[in-house]
Amino acid sequence: MASTSDIRNGLCIRYNHDIYKIVEFLHVKPGKGPAFVRTKLKSVTTGKVLENTFSAGHKIEDIRVETHKFQFLYEDGEFFHFMNVEDYTQIRLTETALDMPKLLKEGEVVTILINTEDNMPLSVDMPASVVLEVTHTEPGVKGNTATNATKPATVETGFEVNVPLFINEGDKIRIETEKGTYKERIKE
Repeated sequence: MASTSDIRNGLCIRYNHDIYKIVEFLHVKPGKGPAFVRTKLKSVTTGKVLENTFSAGHKIEDIRVETHKFQFLYEDGEFFHFMNVEDYTQIRLTETALDMPKLLKEGEVVTILINTEDNMPLSVDMPASVVLEVTHTEPGVKGNTATNATKPATVETGFEVNVPLFINEGDKIRIETEKGTYKERIKE
């Protein structure tokens, strides 16, 4: 058993007969009244996100997890297939276990949290950013870089992201996986 002082991003807990991963949390100490922890929880089985407030000192049941590096192999429409980079065992996960499935490129290495009680995969932690090639966008116009204007672009995985006007087809760009936003163009 853990308490609210042990809450951190990525912690997996058992709550309401389901397993949730803490996505965000905030310790609040109001001037009047007891302290509490405001959390945003994501169900690892359904993908549903809910907000909950725990009073300070509240006991929570944490889940023991192990992290393993897995390489993304392919998607077959319904499942995403991964291979453990250490022992080459393969697992398949549904789309609900992934935060940003459209940013996964074949060969990408991710971290998967596995429940130690039953060896079931709980969630997939993507790298902080990924580099993808732009496959379709309107042509850029020279001199349009002074404003913060953006245009839609489709990358090689099929994900659509807003990019600055100077980005062209064939450019490689870095995308933040947490929000799915453009970060920078990669110079080759």
